[in-house]
Amino acid sequence: MNIVVGVSGGIAAYKVVALVRLLVKDGHDVHVVPTVDALRFVGQPTWEAISRNPVTTSVHDDVAHVRHVALGQAADLVVVAPATANTLARMAAGLADDLLGTTLLATAAPVLVAPAMHTEMWEHPATQANVGVLAARGVEVIGPDSGRLTGEDSGPGRMTEPEAIRDAIARALARRADAAGLRIVVSAGGTREPIDPVRYIGNRSSGRQGVAVARAAADRGAEVTLVAAHVEEAALVDAGHGVSVRRAGTAAELEAVMAELAPRADVVVMAAAVADYRVADVAERKLTKEAAAGVAPTLTLVENADILAGLAERRRPGQTIVGFAAETPAPGETLLERGIRKRRRKGVDLLAVNEVGWTEGFERADNALLVIDAHDEVVATASGAKRETAEALLDAILAVRSR
Repeated sequence: MNIVVGVSGGIAAYKVVALVRLLVKDGHDVHVVPTVDALRFVGQPTWEAISRNPVTTSVHDDVAHVRHVALGQAADLVVVAPATANTLARMAAGLADDLLGTTLLATAAPVLVAPAMHTEMWEHPATQANVGVLAARGVEVIGPDSGRLTGEDSGPGRMTEPEAIRDAIARALARRADAAGLRIVVSAGGTREPIDPVRYIGNRSSGRQGVAVARAAADRGAEVTLVAAHVEEAALVDAGHGVSVRRAGTAAELEAVMAELAPRADVVVMAAAVADYRVADVAERKLTKEAAAGVAPTLTLVENADILAGLAERRRPGQTIVGFAAETPAPGETLLERGIRKRRRKGVDLLAVNEVGWTEGFERADNALLVIDAHDEVVATASGAKRETAEALLDAILAVRSR
């Protein structure tokens, strides 16, 4: 595999020499991209000798081969170790004024970072916010560990040991191909049911969880179609290359698109938040107080079709149907109990259940899922960035299919 190792300017850079050596011994083609500051800790000749490839820090070197983007495009995986607080901030902001920055922006490969810094820097809100941004984009964060730092300091911030980073790289590379050959359709976002040309009945779904599932599936080799209801534009950008996008606004439109795509899919993941009801008679003109003459309008609602149950009922042999359930359990009721009842009603192979409320679930960068199988057993639990929960769900999907 073609692995790019980005090295930033921290004392832990000396440990990355051992990491590069391990990766080369494993048979990988390793290209080291250090920052200028990194070369103050470990020099260019060392990196070239260990990696067996030329090393540069500048976007102006090897211009004829467009090296400043070619490294990222050719990479099967990029790891940044050590990732200093400054490097994490630059990655989160998308800065690209050196070779490491352009490589990170030019790659569609999985990216891993191994942070290393003093405890106070790691725990600073700015660093934690940057890590959250990167995790939401699918960057895997390895560590940091807790232990002796430079000087007399000790605490969280020590770079994870090279052997553990190597193991994380091996797992990431294995995941990259484990969904190869599968056709996966994922719905995301919230439907909107019009009241008049201006207003609608909707929900707070951003679509980020469904987009994270689509992106993770594509990164693992699947052929992915994302059916986007109303999804935050920033989330759609995160879907990136390798994901085909179809649009659907209302529940009826979503049902039609899913009915078209599902028969050809090996896996269908219904992460969209679908409105249960629509307005029976949509007004052709905006409803106004003036026209109502002081009498509040009455909206008659009719039930939308149960898209997920329909997909499960029409599934073909060998197809896996996965649903999502955003729940607010009643007093004395557990999230698992509510999820089991819903899975039985829908008839799906897997149901990912998450608790929602005023401050959790929707419109947040993180999530927490219980994944229930057809035997009403919890086969996965996951919490953290939505990319992390997406990976856990895909692990559960592939495990079910392997059985």
